[in-house]
Formats: sequence, structure tokens, C-alpha cells
Amino acid sequence: MKKIYLIAILIIGLFLISGCTQKTYSDNDAGNENSIKAATEKATTEEKSEANLLLKGITLSPKSFQGSDFTGFFEKAKEIGNNNEKETGKDNEVIISWSGDWNELSNLNNGGPKVITELAKTYDYTPLVIAQFFTQSSGKLLRPLDETQKQAYKNNALEFAEKYKPAYLTFGIEINTLYEKYPNDFEAFIKLYNDIYDAVKATSPNTKIFTIFQLEKMKGLNGGLFGGENDEEKAQWFLIGKFKTDIIAFTTYPGLIYKNPSEIPDDYYSSIETNVETNLLESYKQTPIAFTEIGWHSDASITGWESSEEEQAEFVERFFELTKELSKGADKQTETNIEFLIWSFMYDQNTIPPFNSMGLIDKEGNSKAGWRIWTEK
Repeated sequence: MKKIYLIAILIIGLFLISGCTQKTYSDNDAGNENSIKAATEKATTEEKSEANLLLKGITLSPKSFQGSDFTGFFEKAKEIGNNNEKETGKDNEVIISWSGDWNELSNLNNGGPKVITELAKTYDYTPLVIAQFFTQSSGKLLRPLDETQKQAYKNNALEFAEKYKPAYLTFGIEINTLYEKYPNDFEAFIKLYNDIYDAVKATSPNTKIFTIFQLEKMKGLNGGLFGGENDEEKAQWFLIGKFKTDIIAFTTYPGLIYKNPSEIPDDYYSSIETNVETNLLESYKQTPIAFTEIGWHSDASITGWESSEEEQAEFVERFFELTKELSKGADKQTETNIEFLIWSFMYDQNTIPPFNSMGLIDKEGNSKAGWRIWTEK
């Protein structure tokens, strides 16, 4: 739920820029429930990797986007995969995400999605590009979803997928926020997303496509720092079933609801599978789960919600403990049902409390206790 968007990164001279021909694609009606079911069943029956390593990572969150601060971020990120490398003898298993304006997908000269994707070969990580189209805090669209804009978004997605054949491609962050504030825009996005899902699969069938939900709100938890009331009767699990998807992905910030990691219920994360099994079609039950943002603050800036680096580290430890059942897989037989885990920030960022202290490294470059746990698990 980061309140900042990481904008395009301008790195001149790092890449050979090739021309790109503009293409136009026709719109199709979004799939109905049967087509959603068929697409999801196909995605979840794809052969899985033999290694089944736990893929961990971080959002693109350097100290700054200048010089050694920027390149040093990628070198530091390699530490996250060192434990997998020691255990398997294979290269680092690290995922780094970029999130920002959907229109950046069309900037194939020096846009953020291009840079994060092409730098992956240099620094040996898996890139995750997340295209956003509304402001999370307000739910307001960046641009009206009229027919012209929807066609532009679709063209952008298809051109990027054709060029890079990415492992992952994501559209929308905390989409249930849009559902709460602007339900008509949410319905328009469902149709657009499902249309784009089919089109991207046609040109890049191995790309895993998904949208992202906010877990606390998905559970009906709107109290604490959200400012509302917790009411599980207002849970939103049914929203998942409106989307064709290869992964069920969430952001999670339990520190906005609970004042101490020990207060988080033991089934807080394992109940995701229970709710998926209860509320969704059969085809969703084996769909992998991912967390695109995980966070807990580490300072005492908010009265009544004071935290510390030690408390943040306690949460990191507890997060791994509480997701053990997820790691056994939905059928409790496969090695893992977690696709990947991403912590919100490497370095503390210049944003609003409590998010400004959620980095695992402070602004001076000092690692917090949580960094060691995140890299060693």
C-alpha cells in the first residue's frame, strides 16, 4: 500500500534502443464465469518447477535513483537469495518489483518497466512489473476508462508482453480499494482486465498474469489505522472470482490493524486458502498465492501504534511462522503454494507514516534486525 509510485528511471546509454512499431488490437468482450473458470484451471495445472524454492524479494526502493545508490540497490538485493543459493547450489532466487503508471509500459526507450526488465540480466533477478491505473488512497482513476484509454492500456500491455515475454505481468494494485470507492470503475476494469488476460496469453502464454488485492480489507478489517471498524461480514473474497488469474496476490500490512505482532491470529494467513475454498470456484483452489507488499513499521511516530526495529523483526519472524501452512500447498502435498514473497521497502523512504519506517535498512544504510531474518529465511 505504498503511497508513492516509483517513477520511470532514466539511465542513458545502458541499453541499445530499438524502434517499436505501434500496433492496434481489437477489443473483445470479457469472459463470463465459464471462461474465467477455464482460464484459471489451465493456469493452475501448468507443470511446476522441480525446485519449488521460496522466491523472495523486495520492491524497487533504493536510497536514491542516482549513481551508486541505484546500482548498489541491486547488489544488495542479491543477499535475499543467498540462502537458496547455499542450499541448492543454484543462482540467486530473487524477485524485484516495479510499480507505477500503466502508461509507462509504452515507454520502451527508458521507462521504468523497460529498465527493471532489462537490468534483470545484469543483476540476476526476476522482474515483476505492476501497472497501476488509479490512486490507491482515493480510488480515483489516473485517466477515465473510456474506450480510447482502454484500447491504449491494452496496446501498452500487449506491446510490452510481445517484446519481453515476462515471467509475470500485473495490472492493478489493491483493486478492492477501487471496488469500495468507485464500483462502476471497478466493473469496467474487470472487463478490461479479462480481455487483456486473454490477449497477453495469446502472445506470451508462459507469462503469469494477475491483479492485486489488499488482504486486510479483503478480510473485512477496516479498523485500526484504517479508521473504520473490523467487520468480517464485509469480507471481499468473492471479488477474486471475477478475474481470470494465474496467481492470487495480496498486499499485507497487519500493523495497521494490530499493535503487536503477537496479536496477529495464528490462522491469519493460512485462512486465505480456507476462504478461497469456501467462496470461490473449484478451479481457484490450487492457484498459487503471492504477497507483493509485506510491511511493518519500525518507529514510534504514531501515538498508540509505537513500534521499533525489534518489533519489526518480530513481525518478519512471525510472518514466516504464520505462512508455514501456505508453504505446504493448498492440497498439503505439494512443496509450496506460495509463488513469491516481496517486502515493501529495502531502504526507508520519504513517504507518510507509518510507511516511512517500513524499510529493512535505514536511510543511512544501516541494516535493521529484520533484514537479517528476511535474507536468511
